[in-house]
Amino acid sequence: MPVPQHIFDPPFNVRRASHVVLDVTNLAAVRTFYENAIGLHVEDADSEAVYFRGYEEQQHHSLVLRKAKENACRRMGFKVGDEADLDKAASFLKSRGIAADFSEQPFQGRTLQFIDPLGYPIELYAKMDKRPHLLRRYDLYKGCHPQRFDHFNVFANNVQGTVDFYAQLGFRLTEYAEEDGPNGRIAAAWMHRKGNVHDFAITNGRGPRLHHFAYWVPTAMNILHLCDVMASSGYVSNMERGPARHGIANAFFLYVRDPAGHRLELYTSDYNTMDHDHDPLRWSLRDPRRQTLWGAPAPKSWFEEGSPYTGQAVHDPLFVADVIVAS
Repeated sequence: MPVPQHIFDPPFNVRRASHVVLDVTNLAAVRTFYENAIGLHVEDADSEAVYFRGYEEQQHHSLVLRKAKENACRRMGFKVGDEADLDKAASFLKSRGIAADFSEQPFQGRTLQFIDPLGYPIELYAKMDKRPHLLRRYDLYKGCHPQRFDHFNVFANNVQGTVDFYAQLGFRLTEYAEEDGPNGRIAAAWMHRKGNVHDFAITNGRGPRLHHFAYWVPTAMNILHLCDVMASSGYVSNMERGPARHGIANAFFLYVRDPAGHRLELYTSDYNTMDHDHDPLRWSLRDPRRQTLWGAPAPKSWFEEGSPYTGQAVHDPLFVADVIVAS
């Protein structure tokens, strides 16, 4: 299937993946997990919602937990360049027949919300309340010292369609996994706006669903320390996969599940892709190193389980990829 061409003058300027809004049935339990085990900083909280950020972030929040009747992902948030980009985005979406509405959201400026053609609920904003950054407040550090929000990874029933839509918006392909042969289909793709490996990753599977969201941590030792923290604080069963290293992105990682079942990746050691002539790296689906460089297999849950999006139906993938997995 075709690899998209980089678009350097998109219809509006998405700067980066910014935040995720999760619905949870047990707000207190999930808050405790992210605050005390993972170590995210609570910026604001009430009986209905909790707002977290990483130590390096000056924006008010990068993770929002909302009390709800079902566990789901409500929205994925991206930051755009300025207020004019919001109006450009609204015009672009309208021209494509995609309904989009401006909404008031706590601690954010004007926010444009829409559901993309693949079923992913997105919100765009240009301004968010700022807070003093906590990078040097080592007295506040807990868990694995999460610094900043890094990316989303989604299950997509139509990978090519998802790649093509986000390529229109200026997302650039950095790595992809493809079937061998002249008619090989793309089964996974990693796309970015901010100049590292990805802001948005797309994985073939039943979708639309959120596979995981990720925070960047300073070193691999922070991830190893988190394993000790979780094992000694009652969360050993919440560790799903890792620690290990992906071939794709070169990422040292650990995947964990919060008490609501949402999957979080703690992530470090990726690389810069900011040069305009950076070429995407192709991986064969027959190469198990793309998934786990060291050969450790992923659990079945990692391939099959994900968070539904609030109000969105889930569909089987258009094809089943013949994938070699680590063993």
